[in-house]
Amino acid sequence: MANTAPVQEHTIKPYKAKKGEEYMSEAQISHFTEILDAWKMELMSEVDRTVDHMKDEAANFPDPADRATQEEEFSLELRTRDRERKLIKKIDDTLQLMSNGEYGYCDTCGVEIGLRRMEARPTATQCIDCKSLDEIKEKQTRGK
Repeated sequence: MANTAPVQEHTIKPYKAKKGEEYMSEAQISHFTEILDAWKMELMSEVDRTVDHMKDEAANFPDPADRATQEEEFSLELRTRDRERKLIKKIDDTLQLMSNGEYGYCDTCGVEIGLRRMEARPTATQCIDCKSLDEIKEKQTRGK
């Protein structure tokens, strides 16, 4: 199954803020744009790979068990790609926040999300406190 976390962290070093540097400076925005663009390109190449794979591997197996296995594999792969499609949309939304000057700030309370959290989840839209509260509320409404 495909990884939905940004794997380019192996090639893009975490941002080291300079002393006195303003939060979400031009250099920081550039850093996170680079991460998001690389992540998006990686996801899109997975989509292309899936299409090619499904074209190449599509076969009409005479054995119903073989056919069912192949259909299940394709189904799993398509579900993964659907999650990645949603992630690409989220990346695009995040890039839009950057262009609006709203990136890096919590949608709920407006505080800085923080560089460490943004490195871990570049598409984060909530600070850790608000996200934790949302998760607690969700657990309470869903039941135990």
